[in-house]
Amino acid sequence: MTFDLVVVGGGPAGVTAALRGRELGAEVALVEKQRLGGTATNDGVVPTRVLAKAARLMRESEQFQRYGLRLPHRPTVDFAAVMQRTQDVVQEMHDKKQLLQHLRRVGITVYDQAGETHFVDAATLHSAAHGDIRGGRFVLCAGGHPRRLSIPGGEYALTTADIWQLKQLPAAVAIIGGGASGCQFASVFEDFGARVALLDIAPGLLMMEDVAIGAEIERQFQRRGISIHTRIHSIERIERDGEQYHLHFVAADGQHHTLTVNLVLASVGWPANSDALHVTAAGVEIQRGFVQVNDYLQTTCPHIYAAGDITGRSMLVQSAGHQARIAVENALLSYAQPQREQLVPHGGFTDPEYGGVGLTEAQARQHYDVVTAVVPYSDLDRAVIDDRQVGFCKLVADRRRNLILGAHVVGEDAVEIVSTVSAGIAGRLPVQQFADMELAYPTFVAIIGLAARQIARETGAVPVMPEWRELKAVRGHEWERTNQPGD
Repeated sequence: MTFDLVVVGGGPAGVTAALRGRELGAEVALVEKQRLGGTATNDGVVPTRVLAKAARLMRESEQFQRYGLRLPHRPTVDFAAVMQRTQDVVQEMHDKKQLLQHLRRVGITVYDQAGETHFVDAATLHSAAHGDIRGGRFVLCAGGHPRRLSIPGGEYALTTADIWQLKQLPAAVAIIGGGASGCQFASVFEDFGARVALLDIAPGLLMMEDVAIGAEIERQFQRRGISIHTRIHSIERIERDGEQYHLHFVAADGQHHTLTVNLVLASVGWPANSDALHVTAAGVEIQRGFVQVNDYLQTTCPHIYAAGDITGRSMLVQSAGHQARIAVENALLSYAQPQREQLVPHGGFTDPEYGGVGLTEAQARQHYDVVTAVVPYSDLDRAVIDDRQVGFCKLVADRRRNLILGAHVVGEDAVEIVSTVSAGIAGRLPVQQFADMELAYPTFVAIIGLAARQIARETGAVPVMPEWRELKAVRGHEWERTNQPGD
């Protein structure tokens, strides 16, 4: 049998692609090498968020005394139980989604646990478990995997896919990579009581975010005692000594340093799962390890499309699903729709949390007359009530068109806040409409209104007398009052 559409990969992109193909009336096969759900469910976002939840509960316990709650002792971490909880939640997610049953119920042929799978030619996949699978159209959604260190002793470093096998909390941890995953694990391990060092060759943390986010997360990490080494020249080698590891690196000034830890975690990149598929046998071109696609998510083989991490574009669950729908519709329908630049709210569950959407200030200044507003969390009544006053909300706006271009937040509910702003940006709401929204009180999301009103006053969208505009500390609302130096 030759299927109308064969989807390779059973993660968020693959499942979305298969369901959309079936909605359009195609005979669809979905091929998954291992377990349905992909990295997001099995060893990525879901279990990592469980760790972040446990870490959050440890942080909350520090507030008990201030709120009149008495415990005989501060909670301790049963690390094996915490890790078991991550796997219990993963299983609960599988039980809730019932992916295999759902896909088969709607008529999709599922080849799960297919083992090693590769292209024989442009119309044929070969699966170790199921033999040849033929298709008229293909959508590649095979995702990616964590990069391992290619240095002497690199085999001693765990990746974010290996870490779920840990049974004991390491006393000291070195994390290589200051991106989203590295920062989340650094935050979690420190909350659990480990001594943490975070290393990166980049000049700062979270370099894909607005510079203010990286700077604030770095400041808060250092305040908590996390040792941060940025701008390092190189990681030289890892040596094992019983239950300890010696991580040798060269700093920016050329000085050699050694960290002695109980765990080295590598979070240094996310290559695509393209080589194992032998996509070149189907005429699909690869560049820098990623499958090359045009604006319509079509590969260099006209009947093969791709979506998600394998393309090297936005490597987020929400982006994977969006791309998958476009790829399938372009593969099966007569019209072609391009994948346009999307607003993608995102963030990390560090302590404090951070989130971003739209253009950073640096990106915006390349094309627009920019005006920004930065409101500290300490201006929020809810932040005072909850004793969560660390952080800020930064809005980036186009002065001429009076539109919000981006939002960047550090603090409680940061990801939810930027998601709210994202809806307004997508709807092209003018700044003054953001400013006039009646947001519930007391909430963290109310900080959007404070920042928008600050911009509206500065740009003249809201008329005020000149003397008022000079009172930089005045926000408007939240009882028209903010902290000022010397108060």
